[in-house]
Amino acid sequence: MTEVDTEGMLANPQTYFANLPDPRRQTRNKLHKLEDIVMITLCAILCGFEDWVSIEDFGHENEQWLRSFLELRNGIPSHDTLSDVMGRIDRAAFARAFGEWMQQGLPALAGQQIALDGKSLRGSRDRQQPAVQLMSAFATQARLVLGVQAVADKSNEIKAIPELLVQLELAGAVVTIDAMGAQKSVAQAIVDQKADYMLALKDNHPTLHEDIATWLDHCDARGEVRQVESIDKDHGRLERRRVVVSTELDWLEAKPEWAGLKAVAMVESRREAAGQSPVAASVQRRYYLCSMTEPARIAQAIREHWHIENQQHWVLDVQFGEDRHRARKDHSAANLALIRRAALNLLRDNDNSTVSIRRRKMRCGTNHDYRHQILFGTVPSETTT
Repeated sequence: MTEVDTEGMLANPQTYFANLPDPRRQTRNKLHKLEDIVMITLCAILCGFEDWVSIEDFGHENEQWLRSFLELRNGIPSHDTLSDVMGRIDRAAFARAFGEWMQQGLPALAGQQIALDGKSLRGSRDRQQPAVQLMSAFATQARLVLGVQAVADKSNEIKAIPELLVQLELAGAVVTIDAMGAQKSVAQAIVDQKADYMLALKDNHPTLHEDIATWLDHCDARGEVRQVESIDKDHGRLERRRVVVSTELDWLEAKPEWAGLKAVAMVESRREAAGQSPVAASVQRRYYLCSMTEPARIAQAIREHWHIENQQHWVLDVQFGEDRHRARKDHSAANLALIRRAALNLLRDNDNSTVSIRRRKMRCGTNHDYRHQILFGTVPSETTT
């Protein structure tokens, strides 16, 4: 079948997943290629199927279409085989393959904002083990997941962040991380890659947090800071956001310990309900370490960091049922989470319409040509449905 390339689409991930190390022994009972198992799972999740039985059912219902690009020498694997093999794939190797695929899809990150944040896979928790934690790097403008790193527990995010950063070509990008990432080693790793950073500061560095809060509050009261302000109105609420920045850091004894540190910033969020007195408004202040100095750029980075919550975490939970998925055996939780992120990237990048993710999944389930476009980044020139 002749195909027509569609500019700007993500490439076929099959190429990158085809060479994953197979965790199974080479015996006569090894009936299905690893590549086939991974791609059947990905295609089924693209179409909205979430559990192993329904993924097997998808395979049987679409076997002819699947054979157009998969060998399937022994037909469709059973749901037990799918579950067992996907759980045994080395999650680090899987994450590297994912990262190589996305590096091809978004090779230059200059000018991009990369938000890092952890997410708990709640359904993976049971009495014997805590929930799997997954650290993700999300390009906020492109709305693409660039890389993932599974961690043993929440405290190990500190170790996972540098491991994830080295997988990315960050030159010219802005990296934003919540308070867990406010570490000197993280700042150094970002600067070493010729990128900028904005690190949230909380009580994990109590003395530094208090010193910077006191300094900025004092300078703000005296009018000795640069600032930008914005006003948002939504659902009867008024939010005023003010970002103030100081580049006067000679007083900060710890400054030499933070590579690239050029400014400290504070965002003040003041929320008022309709008809509420300004005196009764809720006020919150948050503080940041920055390698950037322009208030407008810092304010934009603060706002866009939350896209990883709204455009990745929330979508995965609502549209892909991630929080309620109870995969627990071996590496099942982390590997399925990676498959969901691959599916989300494909659904977002390989359709430039304004149709919702939910409708795109439904269309994938009913239209072979559209599914082909989403999966391979090309549109068939001949009808295959």
